[in-house]
Amino acid sequence: MTAADTTATNSSSASLRKVALPSEHGGWGLTLEPGLLGLLVAPSWAGLCLAAAAFAAFLLRTPLKLALVDRRRGRDLERTRLARRVVVAEGAVLAGLVAGTVVLAGDDRWWIPLAAVVPIVLIEFWYEVRSRGRRLVPEVAGAASVAAVAPAIVIADGRSGGLATALWLILVARIVTSIPHVREQIDRLHDRAVDPRLTRGADVAALIVAVVAALVDERLVIGAVAVAVVVVVQAVRRRRPLAPIAVIGVLQMVLGLAVVIAAAIGVAVV
Repeated sequence: MTAADTTATNSSSASLRKVALPSEHGGWGLTLEPGLLGLLVAPSWAGLCLAAAAFAAFLLRTPLKLALVDRRRGRDLERTRLARRVVVAEGAVLAGLVAGTVVLAGDDRWWIPLAAVVPIVLIEFWYEVRSRGRRLVPEVAGAASVAAVAPAIVIADGRSGGLATALWLILVARIVTSIPHVREQIDRLHDRAVDPRLTRGADVAALIVAVVAALVDERLVIGAVAVAVVVVVQAVRRRRPLAPIAVIGVLQMVLGLAVVIAAAIGVAVV
């Protein structure tokens, strides 16, 4: 292979990564957490298909957004054509995983939580196709919609709707407190103005949602306590010197995993 061939191959790989892989590092954890929680509470093959489908949908979002944005702007670039090909490939994988869920699910009502969050998905996508997906509203909406995978997995295994709802609420509580916190930390790192009232209000809202989750199903009390711990840890972090972005990301992964494990333990032992 010549140097020119190597350069072309590397350029093609870089383009594919840019089109196919999401750039939002925090989104990876927020996508994996609902699937993990659902499988810890109600492990099943159908649940595994749903968790994988959620991840496939997360990957599909990036090329689909690029294709739609370019179409809206009347552009048909090389990246546009590549994005369309990736959409077809990943869409086929997603369709196969959904088909697997249909065949394997023990309860055919698993789709109800996913249908319930369609309005939230539409809100996120309205921002995305206008290249405004990095704002607070679409980020929270996107994460909250993905969180519906956990109740879908639980219902697919024949568990109660109350438990499914409570699990979704716990994940939403973690999302509501964490996303504004991370955004504030990044804004401060870049010397941008911040309004501390936003994160304080988000913390209060998260605690209220966590309490509601525990009221819906008492087994989520431990999960609600974990959310409260996240709120406290983040409040302490805001009073300390700023950490690098990588440290912020790792801490969020640890806190998210802690909420998932605490919620799963609560369902198992309470």
